[in-house]
Amino acid sequence: MCTSFVLCVFAPLRETSHCPLNVAAAIDDVSRKGAKTQSLFWSDLGVIFSELCGEASEAPLSDNQSNQSDIHPAYSPLLLVLGAAVLWSTGGLFIKATTISGLELSFGRSLLAAITVAIFTRREGFRLNRVTLLASVLYAALLILFVLATKRTTAANAIFLQYTAPVYLLVLEPLLYKEKFRLRDLLTVAVCIVGMSLFFVGRLRPEDVSGNLLALGSGLCFAFYFLLLRHSSARDVNRASSVIYGNILVVLVAAPAGLAALNHISAIDAASVAYLGIVQIGFAYLLFTLAMARGVRSLDAGIIGYIEPVLNPIWVFLFLGERPSGWAIIGGAIIITSVIFHMLIEAKAKSGVAQA
Repeated sequence: MCTSFVLCVFAPLRETSHCPLNVAAAIDDVSRKGAKTQSLFWSDLGVIFSELCGEASEAPLSDNQSNQSDIHPAYSPLLLVLGAAVLWSTGGLFIKATTISGLELSFGRSLLAAITVAIFTRREGFRLNRVTLLASVLYAALLILFVLATKRTTAANAIFLQYTAPVYLLVLEPLLYKEKFRLRDLLTVAVCIVGMSLFFVGRLRPEDVSGNLLALGSGLCFAFYFLLLRHSSARDVNRASSVIYGNILVVLVAAPAGLAALNHISAIDAASVAYLGIVQIGFAYLLFTLAMARGVRSLDAGIIGYIEPVLNPIWVFLFLGERPSGWAIIGGAIIITSVIFHMLIEAKAKSGVAQA
């Protein structure tokens, strides 16, 4: 799960008076009660899980919690973003570790992910409009492409090339939303193109080439998905709708392969698929939502989120021994560094305009 995607969907949690997520509403309820201690982290999670069970979340804080909030500093919500990014980074490892095909895996993973996210946001409704319907199609495409890419090429190539989505946005946003294209945007795009080209340097197997192309396609779908989420119509419905329906589309597309796999799937593969759908997507979503409701800046969350593509190939190397090529490592470092640098420059420029 790309952190930039979740930022695009859920960053408005702390910027709007009407929070689009039922879980986030529960979080804000806790926040308004003044819960600021480290121990209250677990209390916050308890409120969220009470929401999931349909229980009331209006119970006041205990006197002990209220007294502690006046004495101890709050835990940093950035730790929640870090936890979410770490969970997302394990996707490559568990996709690689399964012996079933990409479509078979996508069926179970998306089925469980759709159910999990639907439970989190059930009270916000599941209405669709044309924009979120198209966004759902793009989301389904990027999910399938990423899983297939991870199966074919190295985990490093798949995640790094998916993280080229911000590069496409630098080109597409000025065209579709009439935003100004600046010199620093052009430089960032040029540097990232150089980094992307390094993934195709050296001795490559045919499946490496096809896997890299699938990963690039996933990143391109991500970019168009971001653009649709910026559309004003996307705010008229539950923003998680595209996630839910996108996963449902994946289930429908992968159903023939997924249902056939039920006859021979091993317990280990089944556990991996369950982890990917419930924990790697669902619980990570919960942590990130809690962090954004606690007031984490989008920039901070975005930068911390880049731990995901860094850790993703590390987990695969440590547990499965898959070693990306030196060119791929250099290319990934160039892409991530240039995007983070662009984010920092952009934030500094906006800060200067605000102060002026």
